Amino acid sequence: QVQLVESGGGLVQSGGSLKLSCAASGRSFSVYAMGWFRQAPGKGREIVAAINWTGRNTYYADSVKSRFTISRDNAKSTVYLQMNSLKPEDTAVYYCAGRPRNDLSNLDEFDYWGQGTQVTVSS
Repeated sequence: QVQLVESGGGLVQSGGSLKLSCAASGRSFSVYAMGWFRQAPGKGREIVAAINWTGRNTYYADSVKSRFTISRDNAKSTVYLQMNSLKPEDTAVYYCAGRPRNDLSNLDEFDYWGQGTQVTVSS
């Protein structure tokens, strides 16, 4: 089994920055592609960013391109999401996800999920 634990959420003013972390444990060697999702109140969950095992391939939702950066440190079994120029519409619970596939197709298909971390951006 794989456990994913997010950290780094909090309250920040519009224009500020936060860095989320997601640490994998358990059978973490079986996790290749990793992703960050978010769910705002009253809305469905949406993909924010994804990264493959090597980090060479990444995906970003249009709404976060040029503001967010996904990265990973495989030695630490950790994936990060650097969020800059935050906007109130970025307010959501952010979830880390992983799967035993390395490609970045079908990004609605992830096997492992964290418990989520709240990000609140005040205007």
